[in-house]
Amino acid sequence: MIPFDFIYCRPDSLTEALDTYRQLEAEGKSPVYYSGGSEIITLCRAGGIRPGAVVDIKRIPDCLCLFPDDQGLNLGSACTLNQIKESKHFPLLGTVCGRIADHTNQCRITLGGNLCGSIIYRETSLPLLLSDAKMTVFGADGLRTIAFKDAFPGRMHLRPGELIVQIHVPSRALRAPSSHVKRTQNEKIDYPLVGVAAIWQDNVLKIAFSGVCAHPFRSPRMEAVLNDHGPSCAARADKAVSLLPKPAYSDVRGSAEYRVFVLRNTLEALLEDWENGQI
Repeated sequence: MIPFDFIYCRPDSLTEALDTYRQLEAEGKSPVYYSGGSEIITLCRAGGIRPGAVVDIKRIPDCLCLFPDDQGLNLGSACTLNQIKESKHFPLLGTVCGRIADHTNQCRITLGGNLCGSIIYRETSLPLLLSDAKMTVFGADGLRTIAFKDAFPGRMHLRPGELIVQIHVPSRALRAPSSHVKRTQNEKIDYPLVGVAAIWQDNVLKIAFSGVCAHPFRSPRMEAVLNDHGPSCAARADKAVSLLPKPAYSDVRGSAEYRVFVLRNTLEALLEDWENGQI
């Protein structure tokens, strides 16, 4: 139960959603866009946020699409993790979605909600950072399409009032050899101590991380080291972890030192599998 009153709106179109948001904002209601709502509801119950209004986008057709075309895969921001997993259109993203929360919550959490949430892990970003995905957003200037990596330097950066409409993943990335490793403290269903997603294209490794630092990231410097087949797998793993773009994250689940230790061993194992033709 949410312990305060708020205005609930459920528009049928992008234009109606934006107009509603801007009107509520002008009235001082501090509106938020709402798709899956898992995090919003939890934070409202805990007193972490207190929006005066929510604008539910789950009835907008543009935000609900999930279909491939000649260019690749189109994913609406209001698609749930379970829908993405069950579609099997993008195996790596489907695997990542299937390892976030339990099945019940996978049927509630949406792609847009996971990407825009305040929880630092934002695990669905990893396959998108690796696949040269693009993102269509809607705001005061209408629709615009931008590179996902440009709008997501660790967390989502949108213009005031904008909402994510769709994510577009190019065909080349959908069936590329891939791997996902998620190390947790105790349980299979938990936030990651270390989350690693990897894609191989033309025998070149692309890799992204969650849980290691205070935000998800992809590091060209780390990739260059990992793709250098001269040194041993162990030496490449050692060098890569020394190039983290930010200090390793530390919390009650694991210290920064432990996260680096887990990451180093995970990278060495991944490289060995690659070298031995198991990927």
